[in-house]
Amino acid sequence: MTTADSKKIADFWFDPTCPWAWMTSRWMLEVEQLRPVQTRWHVMSLSVLNEHREDLPQQYKDFVAKGWGPVRVLIAAAQAHGDKVLGPLYTELGTRFHNQGLPNERATIEAALLAAGLPVELADAADSTEYDEALRASHAEGIGLVGEDVGTPVIAVDGPDGGRVAFFGPVVTPTPRGEAAARLWDGTLLVAGTPGFYEIKRTRTAGPSFE
Repeated sequence: MTTADSKKIADFWFDPTCPWAWMTSRWMLEVEQLRPVQTRWHVMSLSVLNEHREDLPQQYKDFVAKGWGPVRVLIAAAQAHGDKVLGPLYTELGTRFHNQGLPNERATIEAALLAAGLPVELADAADSTEYDEALRASHAEGIGLVGEDVGTPVIAVDGPDGGRVAFFGPVVTPTPRGEAAARLWDGTLLVAGTPGFYEIKRTRTAGPSFE
């Protein structure tokens, strides 16, 4: 899918609490500066993805239990002010959660809303199930492209044959910058667009580095 100025649309599904998705999202902003690509933001949820799993460590269960709040707020903001607010609000939330290490709590969400130029009252959505149907629909759209055995982020672009190509990741630390970001984009599109290609993977030996 392309826009009127011939930029390719990259649909990007994210959960703002995921540090790996955060680094990938910052990579996409780098790619936008070097390739004719425009990112279109969508919400997915690790809380939805993992809500019926009983085999999770307690620490991760606690993490995903608290994860409902920010994604509900994002959905509420988009419904009230349009999808265009998702990118800026994600940036403000992610900067606070990941770069600044602030807790996932109402004060942090309110500060992010204020910085994004949005009403702080939208933070009320964090404790409401009113937006869960729309949240689940957005999540299902993204995860349906790649399958249930992956997480966030999910990216979908036009493939070489004109159809849509979707993939999980890339998972990378720290965020590639400049030409390194552009090369990773080119290579990701190359392998993702190869018929029958599914996976390249190796064990992670480093945690998220928010440089």
